[in-house]
Amino acid sequence: MKRARFVGAVGATSIAAAGATRIAAAADAGAPVTSAEYWARKGDVKLFVYRKRVLAAASGAPQPVLFLVHGSSMGGPTTFDLSVPGHDDYSMMDAFARRGFDVWTMDHEGYGRSDRTSGNSDIASGIADLHAAMGVVRGETGATSAHFFGESSGGIRAAAFAVEHPDAVRRLALSAFTWTGEGSPTLANRAKDVDFYRTHNRRPAPIELYRSIFTRDKPGTADPAVADALYAAESKYGDSVPTGTYLDMVTKLPIVDPAHVRVPVLLARGEYDGISTEADLIGFFERLANRDKQYVVVPGSAHSLVLGYDRALLWHALHAFLTPPPRVDRVT
Repeated sequence: MKRARFVGAVGATSIAAAGATRIAAAADAGAPVTSAEYWARKGDVKLFVYRKRVLAAASGAPQPVLFLVHGSSMGGPTTFDLSVPGHDDYSMMDAFARRGFDVWTMDHEGYGRSDRTSGNSDIASGIADLHAAMGVVRGETGATSAHFFGESSGGIRAAAFAVEHPDAVRRLALSAFTWTGEGSPTLANRAKDVDFYRTHNRRPAPIELYRSIFTRDKPGTADPAVADALYAAESKYGDSVPTGTYLDMVTKLPIVDPAHVRVPVLLARGEYDGISTEADLIGFFERLANRDKQYVVVPGSAHSLVLGYDRALLWHALHAFLTPPPRVDRVT
């Protein structure tokens, strides 16, 4: 079931946790997952916002909101609700809707169904996008804060948003994240094209781009059919994607200061991911302000944990992180 609505972004408010702080039981595995479509406004820019949940679970206690933030090369529904022919388990949105979450994502400016503008959709633009989308979430659910998950540059967007709007973020999960970028073979390769990124707001997105996501670090960590499905989904919107996050990641890192990330954090890395070194991520992890934090390495995986063969290991770790038992603190 789909419905499309336009909801204007609202101003920032004082945020308090809304809904259950943890999930007592997962949603009925046999209940249908429903979807809804919305539009948020960022000034004159229209942004596509997408939601999935199990309505049966919504009849009880409010469902905690989980907002998924996409990376540099494809939009939110493509990344997190992908249909792969011959497979029925690539939708992270469905997986967490069935675990009892109210799951949201969006297309950032210049991606998917959102407006294409003269901008390049950099990290700063992404923070503003998330602020606008949270206006929709608040209006539809009454929840003034959400759990956030971001993959790749989506992790930088989500972490930077948590720094600017800490009251809007309950728990923060970062997958394929990059802090300083030092020692990253992927970023060293991208830096060769920095002049192009500086002079062009969009870059080509042929099928080879999507195949490279799964082959550049360690071939065999994902089904080749995934890249074909990504290209089929994204090519409906054109043959290019914005350059802003690429430019930021080769010229502006570090963008996020871990000492200013005050919310609980899960940091997840694929064993073979070339976007950052383990030393870089451990450095970020050690400096995080909140002591409620976890670091997870997913073995046998490369850059995209969401769409790799072992994505269920990420889902398991993320679900555990988002549903901790009540803390017993006897320290005085």
